[in-house]
Amino acid sequence: MARRFSMIGVLVATTWLAAGAFAATRSTDDRGVTRATLPNGLQVVIVRDPLAPVATTEVNYLVGSDEAPAGFPGTAHAVEHMMFRGSPGLSKDQLAAIAANMGGAFNADTTQGVTQYYFLAPVQDLDVALRVEAARMRGLDAAPAQWAKERGAIEQEVSRDLSNPGYKFYEALQARLFAGTPYAHTPLGTRPSFDRTTARRLQRFYDRWYAPNNAILVITGDVDPAAVLASVKADFGTIPRKPLPARPRFAFHTVTTETMRLPTDSPYGSVYLAWRMPGLRSADYATALVLGAALDSKRAPLYGMGMDGTALYGGFFDQAMPHAGVGMAVGIFARGSDPAPVLARMRAILANAAANGIDPALVAAAKRKAIASLDFERNSIDGLANAWSNALAFQHLGSPDEIRAAIAAVTPQAVNALARATFDPAHEIAAILTPQSSGKPVAGKGFGGAETFSSTPAGPVRLPAWAARSFARLAVPRSTLAPASYTLPNGLRLIVQPETISHTVEVYGEVKTNEDLEAPQGEEGVEDVLDDLFAYGTKRLDRLAFQRALDRISATANLGSSFSLAVPSTHFAAGMRLLADGELHPALPPKAFGIVRAQQAGFVAGQLRSPGFLLDLGLGKALLPPADPQLRHATPENLAKLTLAEVARYYAHTFRPDMTTIVIVGDVRPADAKRVVEATFGGWTAHGPKPRVDYGPVPPNRPGRLVVPDRSATQDGVRMSELIPVTRDDPARFALNLGNEILGGGFYASRLYRDLRDKTGLVYTVGTNFDYGKHRSTYTVSFGADPDNVAAARAIVERDLTEMQSAPVTTAELDRAKGILLRQIPLGESSFGAIGRELLQLSIEGKPLDAMTIAARRYLALTAGDVRTAYAQAVRPRGFVTAVKGPAPK
Repeated sequence: MARRFSMIGVLVATTWLAAGAFAATRSTDDRGVTRATLPNGLQVVIVRDPLAPVATTEVNYLVGSDEAPAGFPGTAHAVEHMMFRGSPGLSKDQLAAIAANMGGAFNADTTQGVTQYYFLAPVQDLDVALRVEAARMRGLDAAPAQWAKERGAIEQEVSRDLSNPGYKFYEALQARLFAGTPYAHTPLGTRPSFDRTTARRLQRFYDRWYAPNNAILVITGDVDPAAVLASVKADFGTIPRKPLPARPRFAFHTVTTETMRLPTDSPYGSVYLAWRMPGLRSADYATALVLGAALDSKRAPLYGMGMDGTALYGGFFDQAMPHAGVGMAVGIFARGSDPAPVLARMRAILANAAANGIDPALVAAAKRKAIASLDFERNSIDGLANAWSNALAFQHLGSPDEIRAAIAAVTPQAVNALARATFDPAHEIAAILTPQSSGKPVAGKGFGGAETFSSTPAGPVRLPAWAARSFARLAVPRSTLAPASYTLPNGLRLIVQPETISHTVEVYGEVKTNEDLEAPQGEEGVEDVLDDLFAYGTKRLDRLAFQRALDRISATANLGSSFSLAVPSTHFAAGMRLLADGELHPALPPKAFGIVRAQQAGFVAGQLRSPGFLLDLGLGKALLPPADPQLRHATPENLAKLTLAEVARYYAHTFRPDMTTIVIVGDVRPADAKRVVEATFGGWTAHGPKPRVDYGPVPPNRPGRLVVPDRSATQDGVRMSELIPVTRDDPARFALNLGNEILGGGFYASRLYRDLRDKTGLVYTVGTNFDYGKHRSTYTVSFGADPDNVAAARAIVERDLTEMQSAPVTTAELDRAKGILLRQIPLGESSFGAIGRELLQLSIEGKPLDAMTIAARRYLALTAGDVRTAYAQAVRPRGFVTAVKGPAPK
């Protein structure tokens, strides 16, 4: 399953409140939060959020890799996988079909102390989600045959992560910071330990730890709390509680300083300085949170390394676990340059923080933004569920708001004391990740012999009656959006979607540009240089003054051709004034230009030799005609010749109000938003005709194969791409989208997932995607596989595509695909970010703002014949360019 962990670490958990922490009877507070503890010990929290007709369920089992038996670090992770293989009374195929029909996110993640299972689904399917989770809490079908199949998939996941140099660094860092404790290993597991793991061992782990009295159920969304709680009691109430084993103890040892040196396939190098910090349950956690935020401020010296040319970028981030955390400073350096100056500067900055403390102004700003972020959590239904799960299961708090008071109580003196105690050079772990050459792309010589797999279509799945009833009716979903749309006299498009779920506003904007079509020859890279220069302030405010003004109103802004603003609604007008100042009056200082140009040249020098870039370029050259503008890219040589006058000229030519859309979502009335935008952006003018920004049509590509060596990878990343004749305005796209859900979407129920993972274990994940452009489009199938599995996986992809063209899909598949696409529509309205990005994209593409409702009607009318015809006319199963990054396939 996809696990939500970052390179530095994973959120981990411990036991939450002891059984009985909640009263046995229901309680509801004035914020609409309903809490209960069932007699079997299951903790239940229901938070109503009427943003969209969507609900999220998160079941937090208070067990993870901390509890794994010695020598079997991935046991909890393996059990998480097996939870998708079925339970007594709910087969694997039924579970797959149910998940697919719901159309939302259905997944899980394993961390050190908590394993989470979550649904994001239309609210009418909430009862189905609860039934599924209750069935999985009752029992697990850990049959040896099922584990034998899942072992192959989980080992592919291990190979994928171990092919990531960042993950390998994270793994090594954990081992050094937390030696002798359960935190010394990651939750992922190892291939050798999975080879020794038996189904019986997994069943025993499940039987010991998966119990209602070891779980917290969080439900958020547009729900009736009383009715939902009644359903929870009916579904979960009779599951018996279990005696729980003792949990591991943590005794941390003194960290001895060490410097690690590792290779990376990244186009740039990285320097890290890491220390152990307080954990989530520590009395000093709020202080550590503020310390990390202050060090990562855009006004702080670490970030300043990227602004004065010492590094390409600098910053600080931290990841807290219940018993301990990690704080890490990072500096990015150009490929081929010496990391020593970056490392020295970072050490000097942290030494100064320990000796002289943190700027009190940065501490105050960090506190304000941390408190304001609690309000932004309400802007997403699944984000709200995550916040409650993290507070209850991970942080051992009663609610997410409890941290508010702790943050408010943090003093500069406490921050400075923690800095002194933490940033001791004798206890730092340093790491230098240096880019390495991986070789040039080579033409593929074929991927093995004629190995094939028999095609045995899965038979119809008979759903449980309670699920079948929920999925029986297909209808156009109700949209909660009613955006106001305006076009200002200068041509700027403004879209406002008012929402009152929180006292915040989020702004999303884009200036539609295309450097490949708008920049003169020899000025490749000008757009990236321009975008980086926006960070240096405006003609009125230098970069520090600009950031100080944002900090005063607890706002976050990103500038450039794609821009955004997040601000408390009380400061909306002030935030928009700053956003407009940044977009319309960038300072473009000459000294900064020299720094940015050198940084971009250094970055590009590394990028041109990185496996990821070489893969993209090789694919582009194989798909497109020679000299196609989409193949243009910057070089260090042309960047060295770029002038500030050329950058300014590009800005003046491309940044136009009549090529710009601004979307505003949040606690503001449309008329008020319009008045503010007119006052801040209304004076912006455009000159001359609109530029052309869409690539032109191209002929079909020839099939081909290429391999990009990547010495850091043990698993191959494979992309099969081809040009297709269907564009974003072609009605045929609806039938292709529907077929895509059958072939490559639909989670466990898709044909490719079934054939490549479930039946054969050849891959861990497989994805398919149509990328529609105005005049040219591509179809891509991507997967990760061991080198000796690539040929077999590719053959299955071609076979399944041929079947899509030669035989109609089944009625069950067609209805399921329709249900998925229809149910995904309200999911696109379940957060401010999803709403803003959807409306922005529709505007940029020139589509009506109710395009999703129009699409729903089209999907309902499609037939199996329509899908077969669309695939037969648009897709060439043997027309792919297959690009492999990693070891050469066998």
